[in-house]
Amino acid sequence: MKKINSGKGSTASGRAGKQSPRVMATAATNAVTTSQGCPIVGIGASAGGLKALMQLFESMPAITGMAFVVIQHLDAQNESALASILANVTCMEVSEAEAGVAAKPNHVYVIAPATELTVVNGVLTVRAQPDGVRRYTPIDTFMESLAKHKGGRVIGVILSGNGTDGSRGLKAIKNSGGFTFVQEPQSAEYAGMPLSAIATGLVDFVLPPAEIADEISLLSRSRIIASPIAEDRNLFPDGAAILDGIISLLRKASGINFAEYKQITVKRRILRRMVLHKLDKLVDYAVYLQQSSSELAALQQDMLINVTKFFRDPQAFDTLQTTVFPAIIKNTAPHTPIRLWVPGCASGEEAYSLAIALLEFLENNTLNRHIQIFATDINETVIDKARAGIYPKSIMTDVSPSRLSRFFIEVDQGYQVSKHIRDICVFARQDMGQDPPISRVSLVSCRNVMIYFGPALHKRMFPLFHYALNPGGFLILGASESIGVFADLFDLVDKKYRIYIKKAVATPLMSDFSTAEQAATIRNHTQEDQGTPSGGSWLDIQKEADRIVVNKYAPPGVIINSKMDIIQYRGRTGVYLEPAAGLPSVNLLKMARDGLFLSLRTAVNQARKENVLVRKEGLHVMKNGHSFPVSVDVVPMNGPFQKGEYFLVLFRDTISQHLPETRSDSAAAANQNFSQAEDPAEILGLKQEIAATKEYLQSIIAQHEAANEDIRYANEEVQSSNEELQSMNEELETAKEELQSTNEELMTLNEELRTRNLELSQVNNDMINLLRSISIPILILSSDLRIRRFNSVAEKAFNLISTDVGRPINNIKPNIDIPDLEQASLEVIDTLNWREQEVQDRWGHWYSMQIRPYKTVDNKIEGVIISFADINTLKKSYEAAQEAREYAEAIVETVRHPLIVLDADLLLKTANQAFYQQFQIAPEEIAGQSIFQMKGGQWDVPELRSLLTDIQEQDTAFEGFSINCDFPDIGRMLISARRVVNVHNKTKRILLAFETIANQDLQSTR
Repeated sequence: MKKINSGKGSTASGRAGKQSPRVMATAATNAVTTSQGCPIVGIGASAGGLKALMQLFESMPAITGMAFVVIQHLDAQNESALASILANVTCMEVSEAEAGVAAKPNHVYVIAPATELTVVNGVLTVRAQPDGVRRYTPIDTFMESLAKHKGGRVIGVILSGNGTDGSRGLKAIKNSGGFTFVQEPQSAEYAGMPLSAIATGLVDFVLPPAEIADEISLLSRSRIIASPIAEDRNLFPDGAAILDGIISLLRKASGINFAEYKQITVKRRILRRMVLHKLDKLVDYAVYLQQSSSELAALQQDMLINVTKFFRDPQAFDTLQTTVFPAIIKNTAPHTPIRLWVPGCASGEEAYSLAIALLEFLENNTLNRHIQIFATDINETVIDKARAGIYPKSIMTDVSPSRLSRFFIEVDQGYQVSKHIRDICVFARQDMGQDPPISRVSLVSCRNVMIYFGPALHKRMFPLFHYALNPGGFLILGASESIGVFADLFDLVDKKYRIYIKKAVATPLMSDFSTAEQAATIRNHTQEDQGTPSGGSWLDIQKEADRIVVNKYAPPGVIINSKMDIIQYRGRTGVYLEPAAGLPSVNLLKMARDGLFLSLRTAVNQARKENVLVRKEGLHVMKNGHSFPVSVDVVPMNGPFQKGEYFLVLFRDTISQHLPETRSDSAAAANQNFSQAEDPAEILGLKQEIAATKEYLQSIIAQHEAANEDIRYANEEVQSSNEELQSMNEELETAKEELQSTNEELMTLNEELRTRNLELSQVNNDMINLLRSISIPILILSSDLRIRRFNSVAEKAFNLISTDVGRPINNIKPNIDIPDLEQASLEVIDTLNWREQEVQDRWGHWYSMQIRPYKTVDNKIEGVIISFADINTLKKSYEAAQEAREYAEAIVETVRHPLIVLDADLLLKTANQAFYQQFQIAPEEIAGQSIFQMKGGQWDVPELRSLLTDIQEQDTAFEGFSINCDFPDIGRMLISARRVVNVHNKTKRILLAFETIANQDLQSTR
């Protein structure tokens, strides 16, 4: 290993036997973390990341108890000096990572060029950069391995860089319970990687590098990072009631019962949120949750772990193609759609992967079958994302180029699943623990979902899957999941990828577990908490304790319902009850032994009427020649059921009396019976039995009469109901006809909507391609001035990114200076008059901005369209022309000789100041006049007309044409003329110059 000691604070002590404080602290931390492995911070950077890394480590304390691994995109052809540079700004030891080295605390490891770095159980593994891969993403690779092997004791950091590397890795860290940091885009030299990571919505902190170091330092002292992953009984040991309250708050807010989820995960997610808010006590966090609905929603999202990607375990999809799909096609009728169910679908990658794989299988086998894939999840947020089907460009790592070009469309945010695939998949919210399943499906793919469920919820899933599957249907589980005790429901098809097939057995009763067991789950009385034996539960132990108490100490008895049917035996009741001859029956009166029938009947009837405990004493039961004195208690049972529905019948016996042995002599038997009849106690018992018999007969007669009356009333009600049913049947027939008519209308409407959808899809495609092909920036705002759409050219002009859609325009700082953009847009919406103005960007480039109203098909105004035409060249040309014109006019004005310019019709266009002064003419007097009309037509000379005409037609010129004018102080005048052509618009003009000779000059000449 190439080690580089820091030059900043790594000085050795000069005394023998002494160590520097940093070395001593590091040794102490190593002693704590050697057995468990220290927490690891994964740091990803690319272009411009060196400066950010230096700022981060300059602010990072030397002693944190964590290892730091820096992953940067390095040049594979040159040796990296990154380790040497970082060693100059940190007190920690810095070295280039080597394979097989266990990550040590307070140590910085730097990736070597042309390699990929991963971590397994705290040990670094290095491999060469793979050849032939489409995308080299070392940051994603390392962070995903970090999340997999270190759980929640990890931190991911993304710094400056281009591209999307690191976004997928941060998602894995967040889903494993770790913490995620991203450099603030404004402080990054290249904001591509930070913006891509922020767009995932899974970032905990967005800060400058120095502040990231401060937060990591605080996290290093928190329980969730500093301590090894603990069992859930060590988390919040005294906060069971508070924890129940938090779970209750979550259930009220979302309807999700997190008490049925794995409690270690629930507790660590709560602890993670506490660390983010710097709260040490669970009670403080519970109070904060009650006050903040946004934090309650954030905690819920943290609980709902969404870990998935396209074509996870590609070999598993190969097994589907070769084994599962052929069996499904064989077992499904041609006209019946192939139905698949993906419970816990997260953001939809698994469902779309199955759709693509099944479509490829059908095409390869020239089959045309209708496919329906139902994808459900408890998290509405990820369901909305799954429906949209838009994923970042990082999916290129998991999706082959052929599939990417065939089943995906490139959009601004990345890639969108094609409409054909999206139409196959139906996404809906579903709570697997409470809502009914999707039935009649051929395949259930539930991978890595149940690993987060508690024992009770886990047990309920497999009967539910068995019920949902068609005969011969398949179940796919994750690598860490198995069917466990439900091997009688499924047969194993593929052990490696956990593929099972449904057995042709009856589905077990899918009933809820008892409240006691759920309460036990909430209060952490699970098997792993208390160390109960494998396969058992506290509910089983409680049942065994009840059985021992009933058998040893409680009187025997039975529980009966209002029909006197026995629904439960308690203790040994064979002395008092025995099966009756004939068909099997559990009726109490049919099973009662001699001597109990009448008393039991009377006691139960009395208990039902009066709802009180009824006791019958002095009864005798005969068995095997013995008489057993018995007393019977009938106790009405109260509970969450109808009054008088259930009764507890208890039997109590006293000392048995042996009867004398029977003689063969009949006379002796008669004497014995006579002597017994003389017994006053026996006579009293006979009288009581006769009285009971009379009472029983009277009750039977009363019940018979009441039953006859009830039957008569019931008969009348049946007749009345029959008439009502006949009337309802007629109404139903009418309703059926109306429903048929409505169904036909709906089918027609559905067809129209399908056609309309196709048209809208085509229009949308046309608009997208039109916007892409236009080379001028175009921005569309809604009526409330929120960004609705923009083309790629507008991204630079307005400093936009794809996630800005939906944001108010006033939150954007564009590169073009438009101070009154909001007011101008509102005026256009109000007045419907389009507006145009010239604007400049920060580099001085000129644009012509046009704001036009956005009109819908039904002529409603729903915003504005802003376009920017590049007029920079035109503006520069106009300024140059204006400057040249002003220059020419300045020259002309300085000439002392009179000058005029005539147009093609010999009309005056312009003249210099010398002309007006020489001939004492005001500009307004001759504006637009012909030269031959000025000053009374003195210049209307045939020779001059002829010369000017020749100039127009033949491009000639003349000089010194003499003419006499009757102007004061002007005598003879010489005129020179030539044609002038405008090079831009080819306009022809005639320039005339006048030279005057005064009268005194003429006289002197003479």
